[in-house]
Amino acid sequence: MEAFFKECPHPDDKQRKELSRELGLEPLQVKFWFQNKRTQMKNQHERHENAQLRAENDKLRAENMRYKEALGTASCPSCGGPAALGEMSFDEHHLRLENARLRDEIDRISGIAAKHVGKPMVSFPVLSSPLAAAAAAARSPLDLAGAYGVQSAAAGLGADHVLFGAGAGDLLRSVSAGQLDADKPMIVELAVAAMDELLRMARPDALLWGGGASAGAQQQQLDEEEYVRTFPAGLGPRQYGLRPEASRDSAVVIMTCDSLIEILMDANRFAAVFSSIVSRASTHEVLSTGVAGSYNGALQVMSMEFQVPSPLVPTRESYFVRYCKNNPDGTWAVVDVSLDSLRPSPVIKCRRRPSGCLIQEMPNGYSKVTWVEHVEVDDRSVHNLYRPLVNSGLAFGAKRWVGTLDRQCERLASAMASNIPNGDLGVITSIEGRKSMLKLAERMVASFCGGVTASAAHQWTTLSGSGAEDVRVMTRKSVDDPGRPPGIVLNAATSFWLPVPPKRVFDFLRDETSRSEWDILSNGGAVQEMAHIANGRDHGNCVSLLRVNSANSNQSNMLILQESCTDASGSYVVYAPVDVVAMNVVLNGGDPDYVALLPSGFAILPDGPPPAGAAPSHGEGLDTGGGGSLLTVAFQILVDSVPTAKLSLGSVATVNSLIACTVERIKAAVCAEAGNPQ
Repeated sequence: MEAFFKECPHPDDKQRKELSRELGLEPLQVKFWFQNKRTQMKNQHERHENAQLRAENDKLRAENMRYKEALGTASCPSCGGPAALGEMSFDEHHLRLENARLRDEIDRISGIAAKHVGKPMVSFPVLSSPLAAAAAAARSPLDLAGAYGVQSAAAGLGADHVLFGAGAGDLLRSVSAGQLDADKPMIVELAVAAMDELLRMARPDALLWGGGASAGAQQQQLDEEEYVRTFPAGLGPRQYGLRPEASRDSAVVIMTCDSLIEILMDANRFAAVFSSIVSRASTHEVLSTGVAGSYNGALQVMSMEFQVPSPLVPTRESYFVRYCKNNPDGTWAVVDVSLDSLRPSPVIKCRRRPSGCLIQEMPNGYSKVTWVEHVEVDDRSVHNLYRPLVNSGLAFGAKRWVGTLDRQCERLASAMASNIPNGDLGVITSIEGRKSMLKLAERMVASFCGGVTASAAHQWTTLSGSGAEDVRVMTRKSVDDPGRPPGIVLNAATSFWLPVPPKRVFDFLRDETSRSEWDILSNGGAVQEMAHIANGRDHGNCVSLLRVNSANSNQSNMLILQESCTDASGSYVVYAPVDVVAMNVVLNGGDPDYVALLPSGFAILPDGPPPAGAAPSHGEGLDTGGGGSLLTVAFQILVDSVPTAKLSLGSVATVNSLIACTVERIKAAVCAEAGNPQ
């Protein structure tokens, strides 16, 4: 078993049974041996990591002692004698006075720059401490302090060659005193340099990108050699141990430029629109609200957690500054760049290089959005099943952001539509009813995605030793939350591969006529669609209200709210049982926040990038990868209505059995369907 473990630490059921036959052991003994061995290896790895961290800590302590000794033996530059303590503090006082003078100079020039929008202004680096002053003196004039060690081409040039663009003066002046006040000049400088890089990378004629030139093709990938040639100084060297990941994609979306900017600069709205990608978003400090009542020059420090809908892909956390700028040609740009030197955590697993979007206003309320994603990540914890998808950049890349934005813009347009035809049966025509139902479905999908990835923002606790090796089971207690039923909730999620294209899996799962083939809770009853709201051009994007006509008359009042959504990067089918009375209130325009629901459902992704040279086909964006699908199944179930009750092992076993049975039914149904001639 030791030899087999080296080759395959995660044997499947078939391999375990084969080993048990060869060794004369029970399959459970083999299973537990592999579980224990993996735990043992993990502990060894953690001990090794701890030893490395302790060694690094000792090294830093020794370095700190050397610096203290160097300060203690400091000599006077004039006479060579020992420097008195009074002289040291006098020098420090002089530096503080000089810093104050430079700050006043920045404010004065900022005022001049604000009156001449579009004219640049010279950067004055501000030193926040005597050590920073000494370090600056030792550096070359071109080396500017920053989270990435930014090198500016503007340094050493005339006043016409500027680092800060239009609005940067106001950006500096409008910063209120706060935790990051001392770092304000460095953050501003970094943001402006990042904006310059983003604008150059987003240009249509940029030679940095390869592939994806034709409409509908996969996202463009960064040419690393060309990137180094274009940005020789860049924003610092590549971080050791982190893998670069960069992509670009664009689309025309049905939303005005102003509305897009408002979403991008509001953390809560951003997290709501991109709930399938962003599990948590926070604004820590607003350094500037913008100039002249607009977001031009707005600057804020944020943190976010990014996710892929699978328990097999760890989330990515990033701490960064977001900067918004209105360019002279009328376009708007929003850029993110990591603040590594200010990051609360010393362990960096996701470093956000200049990433963001360029927005161009188009006629009739449309906008063209060009999105650039450029990160460095430690993705060693990604499961092998998802590695081709993650390595291709499709899991977290620009195509997913653009596809989600395009779909959500169509969804918002649908919510605001007033000219709904009355001809189709079941179409909800009431504007207030549509808004309430879409808002409820939006909360349902966000709760589902957060539960699948075990985001810290959703307060789930993972259970160890829950029985099923390939299923992650989590629990949470729901108290005083009107949007969830009170009690203990179990969440079980698993991901697996299907040899069927994603589009076929999506169509099968969202179709109410085939629901009885996999939905155990419907008890084999027929499912009928009572009402629906179309969410855009693709008929797969819709919110439906389903009724289960069960043979058991006690369940005749059971309704299911379901949202199905699809774009070029992936698909979701999310549903939740809802109360009839509560849904009547929602359909009449009532507040959906007081409807208690527990979402379950599916996330469907391609199993990797499309093969080289594959011809793109409109509307078939999901038929990519190796022809297979990565399907995640997740259930949230109330196991006890008393929040203080103890969780029973029987409840965990029931949830494991439910998800295992559902998986087997789906495999049997879609694979049998795929084997039939179409």
